[in-house]
Amino acid sequence: MRDDDGGAGLIPGLDEVPRAAAERPARPGKRGRAAARKGALTPADTLPVARVAVDVPLAHLDRPFDYLVPARLDEQAVPGCRVRVRFAGQLVDGLLLERVAESAHEGRLAYLERVVSPEPVLTPQVAALAREVADRYAGTLADVLRLAIPPRHARVEAETPPAAPAAPAGGPALDPGPWREYPAGPAFLAALADGRAPRAVWTALPGPAWTAAIARAVAVTLAAGRGALVVLADGRDVARADAALTAELGEGRHVALTAELGPAERYRRWLAVLRGAVRAVVGTRAAMFAPVADLGLVVLWDDGDDVHAEPHAPYPHPREVLALRAHRGGAAALFGGFTRTTETTQLVESGWAHALAPERTRIRRVMPRVRPAGDDAELARDGAARTARLSHLAFETARRALADGPVLVQVPRRGYLPGLACGRCRAPARCAACQGPLALRSSHAIPYCRWCGRIAGDWRCPACGHIRVRAVVVGARRTAEELGRAFPGVKVRTSGRDGVLDTVGAEPALVVSTPGAEPVADGGYAAALLLDGWVLLGRPDLRAGEETLRRWMNAAALVRPSAPVVVAAEGALPAVQALIRWDPVTFAERELAERRGAGFPPAVRMASLTASPAALRELLAEVRLPEGAEVLGPVPLPAPPSAAPADAEGRDRERALIRVPRRAGPQLARALKEAQGVRSARKAPETVRIQIDPLELV
Repeated sequence: MRDDDGGAGLIPGLDEVPRAAAERPARPGKRGRAAARKGALTPADTLPVARVAVDVPLAHLDRPFDYLVPARLDEQAVPGCRVRVRFAGQLVDGLLLERVAESAHEGRLAYLERVVSPEPVLTPQVAALAREVADRYAGTLADVLRLAIPPRHARVEAETPPAAPAAPAGGPALDPGPWREYPAGPAFLAALADGRAPRAVWTALPGPAWTAAIARAVAVTLAAGRGALVVLADGRDVARADAALTAELGEGRHVALTAELGPAERYRRWLAVLRGAVRAVVGTRAAMFAPVADLGLVVLWDDGDDVHAEPHAPYPHPREVLALRAHRGGAAALFGGFTRTTETTQLVESGWAHALAPERTRIRRVMPRVRPAGDDAELARDGAARTARLSHLAFETARRALADGPVLVQVPRRGYLPGLACGRCRAPARCAACQGPLALRSSHAIPYCRWCGRIAGDWRCPACGHIRVRAVVVGARRTAEELGRAFPGVKVRTSGRDGVLDTVGAEPALVVSTPGAEPVADGGYAAALLLDGWVLLGRPDLRAGEETLRRWMNAAALVRPSAPVVVAAEGALPAVQALIRWDPVTFAERELAERRGAGFPPAVRMASLTASPAALRELLAEVRLPEGAEVLGPVPLPAPPSAAPADAEGRDRERALIRVPRRAGPQLARALKEAQGVRSARKAPETVRIQIDPLELV
């Protein structure tokens, strides 16, 4: 089978079937022959063979299977519809990929049991994309299709689809709008208006105008007669972009896809996209597979946010999926953010995309004034600043800014006191039952274990016997409590996992937030305090510096132009210098050069293998790695924090890393998938978790 653009078929190697085998006529199986003798089943007159992607996630069965189409289902069994088939003696779900005249299968064929719905939910473009994503991430087509197609709601399918709104006369191509701030912005819009496929890595100016810029790019794409797809990190960003698109396009010309909609409404909107009622989509990572017709533009905002990482196999990242969609469909691509990741920097260096950034003079006019609280000059004026969480500089900055409006306070950790230690010897306070870390929920609470939840009211330090604890890490709630005492009479608001604020007013207030939960202030914040920088920079993570700069710049972008921002870190650190200069591009280029020299992603391709020691060693013994591959480990992993000691998930687990040059990435994925298929065919009791280019390596 071959897809529309003449490329490789959905299953590699299928086209190499010998012609003699391919021309054998399809024959019904034993069950089908018995039914046919009774006059119940006869094959369809035309294209009687259906190739079905069966919903079985076993690696050695990752291929389509042929079934006969009964004459009674001839009209309903259309390519892309949901079907039920008998597989290994059981009824399982499947998706009909295509119908053909002959089968390459030498044995007997069974009939389709029934067509669940004649709605063609799998388009040829999405089917080809899903196959390519599965191969890239060493996964199965069934796993990818499970991510790409939402569950069916029969009542929603039966509804009368709304009429597509009429496109407004003319278009916005003559007015660049927010893109006027970027030297290459008008040219980018002109290319979209001409139906071309420009690809850009966009470094956005601080402020809220990024949603309007995306909306204008989508409007120009729709005016050119093509569709657009926008993927954002969370529901709050989707709501902001949704409002901007409504203001730009008008009502009914786009849909927003988020998990908060509920299954029925989400499926209703997804069907509107599938049926062509709307041609613009904005949503979270699941929307990366949305079946937009004649896709002309893909947009990804803040690709470094770890919320984009898919937690389900085969763990595809929207950046890679959207890049594949742009490449396959000849669509434009726009990957934007206030910062730049090493992955998008590599896209620019390779020539796949071009940089789209403002001029330095414009950046200086709108950027905040960043001052580090840990530099030598500040320490000389305030000797206590080295140990104090809120230095004199931060305190005075907040006090002055509160006269003009709200002040944002970013705290890296949620909770009250999420980390405790012995008050005498400073040894970490651990649970006596599971050795998990102890924490406090409030000033009057008793320490509890963050892993198993046990109360540790009788805790005693095993090293020195002391019974009192002290704080190691201070959370957002404790910070809000301290600020309330330091600024009496000032309203203190918190935004985090327990309750995320979308917006705050322009009145004076202290807004304490964890990274990613910062609300947007009406008119911008008067100042921002970025506390506990050592917590972010000191993480044992390859991306610690990149992620820290991303969180800082996302928070600092919410303040007013030239407003003060105080960061609690030493000014000589590269991430702090990049924040002070508002220069994420140079930082990303330097980070990529260092990773290239050290042999870390994205300069190389890397696979993470996680399983029990026996299963991991069995797979490593089976896999035929490409030339130049390097195996790192295996090394033991700690038990999951949520697993009790007796839990099956808490058993010993190890992880190995396999590193290959970038050009050998496809061979590595293919080799791992073949080895996984061998173990699957042997009915191995445990599946090895394979992640290609994982977000975390430590």
